[in-house]
Amino acid sequence: MNKDKELPGVLVEEIGGPDGVMKEHVDFLKEHFTLITMQELKENKEKLADKIVCIFNWANKPNVDSTLLKCLPRLKVIASAGAGVDHLDIKMISSYGVKVANTPLAVTNSTADLAMTLLLVSARNFLEAHQIAVSPNTERIDGNWVGGDITGMTLGIVGLGRIGFKIAQRAKAFEMKILYHNRHRRLEEEKSVGATYCARLDDLLQQSDYVMLVVNLSPETKKMIGKHEFHVMKPTATLINVSRGLVVDQDALVEALQTCQIKAAALDVTYPEPLPRDHPLLKMSNVVLAPHMGTATHGTLQLMMEEMVQSMMDAVNGLPVSNEVTE
Repeated sequence: MNKDKELPGVLVEEIGGPDGVMKEHVDFLKEHFTLITMQELKENKEKLADKIVCIFNWANKPNVDSTLLKCLPRLKVIASAGAGVDHLDIKMISSYGVKVANTPLAVTNSTADLAMTLLLVSARNFLEAHQIAVSPNTERIDGNWVGGDITGMTLGIVGLGRIGFKIAQRAKAFEMKILYHNRHRRLEEEKSVGATYCARLDDLLQQSDYVMLVVNLSPETKKMIGKHEFHVMKPTATLINVSRGLVVDQDALVEALQTCQIKAAALDVTYPEPLPRDHPLLKMSNVVLAPHMGTATHGTLQLMMEEMVQSMMDAVNGLPVSNEVTE
């Protein structure tokens, strides 16, 4: 690259910090772009706004609204980390002639790994087991203390996309019976893992020991699991959610757990995130919670960043944008 040539400007929330570019990614990004923070833009908008051609949307930051878009006349693309883009108004962004890209390929394995981790931890009562093992009051191990079975149990996957299929592959290795519900039947994937298609969601819920939610958040999937669905599920079933918190009616989930309509829940996502510190889900022994960490591995975050860089470079060079998201 010609070092005398000015690099294209990329807007980031900040360098480091909980919402900022990871410090270990900065050098790679600076090989291709000039990084401009939101604070720098606010302090020197007249000079910097025309330089910004991309937004690096990491941990859903910076917040993208019409006010921001109006002040960035040369903006070409918003590269968003992760697969979900429900935090972005695609239609509004498109109206400014700006494209959106995500990183669907980078996140599949780590999210599928976490999904199975949640299933295993919940099924085997691992959190309780850990407390027994480390408690100063434990003098002997109860020989009759048990967890739940996994091998031979039925896993119902709601959403057999990239991540859902990766989960099915892992479940097959555990010799689980696999059911799935999807907008469209996936014959090739179905055959590969020996899964059974359920055209009706209720059919999957009635049969599953573990119900795994792996759908994108949309108007159709918002609160798709609610009072009716919990009533249909087995009282011995566990709900696992690695999609978005709003896919589940959270009040209905609390009621279902309190009244033993279902056995347990294991959640990587809630709404809001984090939950209020007095929320009922935080106090339930049959609930496993994770802080939305499906993609939180060094390798996955590196891949996400590299995919975002590729999408931004495509836009800068006038090429079709990798992983472009359309409405």
